[in-house]
Amino acid sequence: MKLVSFSHDARHSFGVATENGIIDLAARLPDRYTDMRDVLTRDGLSDFSKLIEGVDSDFRFDEVSFERPVRFPEKIFCVGVNYRDRNDEYRDNSTKQQYPSIFMRTPGSLVGHHAPLVKPPESDKFDYEGEIVIVIGKGGRRIPKSDAVGHIAGLTVMNEGSIRDWLRHAKFNVTQGKNFERSGAIGPWITTIDDVTDTIGSLDNLSIKTLVNGEVRQDDNTANLEFSFSYLISYISTFTTLKPGDIIATGTPTGAGASMEPPVFLKPGDQINVRVEGVGELINSVVDE
Repeated sequence: MKLVSFSHDARHSFGVATENGIIDLAARLPDRYTDMRDVLTRDGLSDFSKLIEGVDSDFRFDEVSFERPVRFPEKIFCVGVNYRDRNDEYRDNSTKQQYPSIFMRTPGSLVGHHAPLVKPPESDKFDYEGEIVIVIGKGGRRIPKSDAVGHIAGLTVMNEGSIRDWLRHAKFNVTQGKNFERSGAIGPWITTIDDVTDTIGSLDNLSIKTLVNGEVRQDDNTANLEFSFSYLISYISTFTTLKPGDIIATGTPTGAGASMEPPVFLKPGDQINVRVEGVGELINSVVDE
């Protein structure tokens, strides 16, 4: 299933995306779940699978506004420098890391599918980062790697928009440059883990591509991750309790605009497509604030 959060006529809702549009399940379950996070927390996906059998879509895709698949996750973790050769882009002669680099984003720093990314007036170094995102379905603490996949509800896609010069304002963190309002995007939906594995066969063989104005800028595969999905879930759950709806963005491949010679940053009118095999395609354009 493809789990989607959306709005229609100023009403927030959730449901399932099909080939023809969206089945509005909030309307069919008005007193059972409040939002997608509540669905995941209360293990409601079995209700979804029963309700969508033989049901026509309620809305075309162009009739709704896509929202963040989990509108307000408790935690949004982002992993840095996680594809092989990514460390070399920094040109700082540093050795590869023993443990993952992790930072956090706020929900307000991310918009949904087709919503504009907002370039702030404080910088002309607005960049893209295509990423595959884990959505936690079953919470836990100190989750063994061998059990980690069982804690994944599904995968979604992120454009982890970054304000490059603001990433370097402080000595030890990148929080500022990663959290400008509406600077990144996530969506269009959560593809459930069973659908992903049925389609691709392995989480270690997912391809990801980022295109800017139709030009391929990033092209890689999860076979090249330094830290696998299972490792990240196990590592992060060592220091915090993961909860349903929590987000883990697993890192971006080489090819961001800052690494080009000379660097090429995003400008108003640019369109960014992030495609993840078996998951979906996230599309956003850029506007000035």
